[in-house]
Amino acid sequence: MGNLTSGLIWYNRDMNKKAFGGLFFLIIVLAVMLFVSAWTFYYWQAWLFLAIFSVSVLLITLYLMKNDPSLLAKRVDAGPTHETEASQKVLQIFATIIFPAIFILSALDHRFLWSSVPLYLILIGNILVVFGLFAVFLVFKENSFTSAVIEIDPAQKVISTGPYALVRHPMYAGAFVMLVGVPLALGSWWGMIPVIILMSLIVWRLLDEEKFLIKNLAGYSQYQDKVRYRLIPWIW
Repeated sequence: MGNLTSGLIWYNRDMNKKAFGGLFFLIIVLAVMLFVSAWTFYYWQAWLFLAIFSVSVLLITLYLMKNDPSLLAKRVDAGPTHETEASQKVLQIFATIIFPAIFILSALDHRFLWSSVPLYLILIGNILVVFGLFAVFLVFKENSFTSAVIEIDPAQKVISTGPYALVRHPMYAGAFVMLVGVPLALGSWWGMIPVIILMSLIVWRLLDEEKFLIKNLAGYSQYQDKVRYRLIPWIW
């Protein structure tokens, strides 16, 4: 028992280091993309966004470290190489390309003054980022099986409570809200172009994921009958 406990402690420490390292790397990469593309540090919209985004994701990470380290481990291991379905590997590759384009194009917009976003919309954009990430947090809190890849855990069951009582894919819904907020927070209209493309990829992913869940997760078909909407209540 002592060896097992010691092993778990060391595993959690390594996972925490990996999670903190991944978060730090993400923030640095976002900062580099924003300020290099804008070619200036005088970009207050980017500073405000980075501060809000960093604090929000850090709080979610700290919560998972304390309350659900197994889910944290599932979220850390992400990307095309971790997907088991061929279609998802392709989708993740495209998403990996499109996601950075949101920040690069928004920063280029700032640099070359392609568009003008009023202050109140910039602030609304930051609120959307926080709200979207909070929705993702509620999903993590409700469902310990929200892996970053499409897979079925042997102990997994259908979750129909909390945000899952409203829509079948509340994490994607939260991601949509956050993604819409990013270009606005960065003061860009042009940044919405890759956002729309990425949203299309997410819709493709969730439709493919539903086919996988119907086939592999007991009770998911009944859950679909109970909760009719995928992303937006009373719409779709």
